[in-house]
Amino acid sequence: MRREVWVNERGRVTRYNLAYINHNIYQRDNGRVIGYDNAHGYHHRHYFGNVEAVGFVSFEDIEDQFTRDWSALRHTP
Repeated sequence: MRREVWVNERGRVTRYNLAYINHNIYQRDNGRVIGYDNAHGYHHRHYFGNVEAVGFVSFEDIEDQFTRDWSALRHTP
């Protein structure tokens, strides 16, 4: 599990990278199975190599989305 968050002097999240990495499940994308970040100028989700833009409400919302994805994957047989 990787959680990188950059915060400015006002306490506002300016950059983030949340990722579940497991090379046993997925070998491409440096083992990133699920991830959310705002690199490359937009908010997006990585899921088994597919990348799609996501709506951004708040960083807390992104964390919740990441947690839901990771929890659903953990409970998949």
